Amino acid sequence: MKIIKAKDYQDMSRKAANIISAQVIMKPDCVLGLATGSTPIGAYENLVNWYQKGDLDFSGVTTVNLDEYKGLTRDNDQSYYYFMNEHLFSKVNVDPKRTFLPDGTEPDSAKACEDYNHVIESVGGVDLQLLGLGHNGHIGFNEPSDIFKAKTHCVDLTETTIQANKRFFASIDDVPRQAYTMGIQTIMQARKILVVVSGAEKAAIVKEAFFGPITPKVQASVLQLHHDVILVADEAALAELG
Repeated sequence: MKIIKAKDYQDMSRKAANIISAQVIMKPDCVLGLATGSTPIGAYENLVNWYQKGDLDFSGVTTVNLDEYKGLTRDNDQSYYYFMNEHLFSKVNVDPKRTFLPDGTEPDSAKACEDYNHVIESVGGVDLQLLGLGHNGHIGFNEPSDIFKAKTHCVDLTETTIQANKRFFASIDDVPRQAYTMGIQTIMQARKILVVVSGAEKAAIVKEAFFGPITPKVQASVLQLHHDVILVADEAALAELG
């Protein structure tokens, strides 16, 4: 694993965007695995800026997102499709027909997961997977568990994650209790993985995930076994590494 230290959130975002843009430039028809949440927003802003300056071309890119809330429609402002459209898809020249997320409106969990597995296989897998890191070590919505789930699956969100997400909703009762997420095997099959982390509140889990034992109790710890992982984190998030 390669660790790139950034001074602050802005520096982390720029460094992460540089890695993503290099992937797009080197392989214009690449498959990008994308993430939502507050951490990658700055990276997306940089990518949009560089596209608008004429430095990047997304016309050949395919995207597959990590996850989507079950039960939310695409036009719901808390759905991950809405998030991606707001922060990236609508602002660059990516083909909407090649932007994929799990179908949160599919009530049949088995069908939704099988369909999304097929999508990922049909595009040839992921060239670069972007990941954030949850406070409990989750990646995507792969929550602490006794096992690593392989493929796309429906997750019952933990109380920790529900509490973390409630700031985005009118009330905690509106926070979805389930989500569809890529599995650990699918994530690990990405050719390159980029993890972005910011803030002192993530320092403990950074140390546990990347320098502690590999365990499904800390799902991100499995990334230690991947052959090409880049961690881009600011000084605060790396504070406990010494």
